Amino acid sequence: MSDHKAFFEAIRAGDLAAVKSLVGADASLASARNDSGVSGVLTAVYTGRQEIRDYLIGSGAVLELHDAAAVGNLARVRELVESHGAPADSFSPDGFPVVALAAFLGHREIVEYLASHGAEINAVATNGSGYNALTGAVTSGHTAVVQWLLEHGANPNYRYSAGYSPLLAAAANGRLDIAKLLLAHGADRQATTNDGKSALDLANERNHPQVAALFQARAAS
Repeated sequence: MSDHKAFFEAIRAGDLAAVKSLVGADASLASARNDSGVSGVLTAVYTGRQEIRDYLIGSGAVLELHDAAAVGNLARVRELVESHGAPADSFSPDGFPVVALAAFLGHREIVEYLASHGAEINAVATNGSGYNALTGAVTSGHTAVVQWLLEHGANPNYRYSAGYSPLLAAAANGRLDIAKLLLAHGADRQATTNDGKSALDLANERNHPQVAALFQARAAS
């Protein structure tokens, strides 16, 4: 197995010792990218390997715009956009709008910055997931980001994978606070998934009684 392949396998496995050994032998691996163009840093973010993420950054990993947005490095985001001409409306190598990555990971300041520099907050991933900034923030439960997006033009009735809407995702994930926010901003409480499940159905199915009560009360009113 090549060191490059071993490096990414070690990240996915959460093997910090192996990552340190490989980077110690070849410092360029800190900035390596896989066959899809995804960096070791972003791989560590995706797999929840925070120690490895921090080690790679501390070892000099070069952060492109999507990497910087994903790890919450606003200073690097500013540098790339303002000094290096990186477009704020760009996409990651695996097809996510950079602003959606920032939203999914809860980095509101970066979402705001990118939007103020031309990022389209309703931009949709090109990888077939259908994700955008709002769906990412809803799915990961970042209420403050959801609120900001809704207040700045995010579509509360956007439909994506399997017919889900942000409200349906909030119900499925038991996010009462986010469900209330979405309803307050015009989300369609009658929406159903492609297989006919309502927000109430999803809340009951996933055992989220408080969310279910919200929709039961609204249905009765």
